[in-house]
Amino acid sequence: MSHAKTPNVVEMRKRIALNKTRDYIFWVIGLLSTLIGFVLLFTMIIDLFIDGFPRLSGQFLLSYPSRFPEKAGILSAWVGTTLVMIVTAATAVPLGIGAGIYLEEYRRKNWLTHLIEINMNNLAGVPSIIYGLLALGVFVYFLKFGESILTGGLTLGLLILPMVVIATRESIRAIPNSIREASYALGATKWQTIKDHILPYSSGGILTGMIIGLSRAIGETAPIITVGALTFIAFLPSSPITPEFPFLSFKWLLDPFTVMPIQMFNWISRPQKGFHVNAAAAGVILLFMTLLMNAFAIYMRYKFRKRIKW
Repeated sequence: MSHAKTPNVVEMRKRIALNKTRDYIFWVIGLLSTLIGFVLLFTMIIDLFIDGFPRLSGQFLLSYPSRFPEKAGILSAWVGTTLVMIVTAATAVPLGIGAGIYLEEYRRKNWLTHLIEINMNNLAGVPSIIYGLLALGVFVYFLKFGESILTGGLTLGLLILPMVVIATRESIRAIPNSIREASYALGATKWQTIKDHILPYSSGGILTGMIIGLSRAIGETAPIITVGALTFIAFLPSSPITPEFPFLSFKWLLDPFTVMPIQMFNWISRPQKGFHVNAAAAGVILLFMTLLMNAFAIYMRYKFRKRIKW
């Protein structure tokens, strides 16, 4: 019997060795791919920082654009970017989370919800310029919002909405059904189950989708240009705080605006080297704003996870 089994044992050992070799080759390929991407990204960031470092100063942050590169700044651009991202987050986050909850927890399985799911997945891959053309027709001409911060924020909100919806659905879907059943068994309603159990456990994945979506939105240029963002603006939007009651003003939503990517595009398209240095410095600031926004979202994700008692 031992002589009959020997060929099978040898063959099995050969197969195991072959599988280990394949695993090792795949590990090497994966490691090289990761290192290549990391090195390229790190090189571009270092090159951007080296080019833009001479212009990084308080004067650069607090000055308006100018036709003289040594006097030009990004005050109106970073303020506009901040306000547009506030509108974008206020639009996409609640709508995306609400839509994800409905599609995953409340929807009935019929042709309509199936059609919505297919379209939602397809919208995540639509080019951003299409959203700009849609916003131009709906927000600018039909709803008469004009070339304003509100239009820019709503446009980017539509752009990242599918990402938030998909991330919300996938996070909710990953929650075991046993948690739902235990909640129902204790007499909780469907909404109490979602609010007190499903959303807290899925908050990490939802916030990850928000991070990805907002990171894409802050660097978009095509849809913002389409809806009429200015390339040169030497004033700030209206202040959201007023001395009179109710001490808040929303007039700034309808003011014209520019954003960091457009300001960078405007500078890099000019022949003077000084404007190219300004564009690199603006790129560093934009990268810092993106990292700051992501850091805040990661901190919120950490706080949500810390509150969960397993």
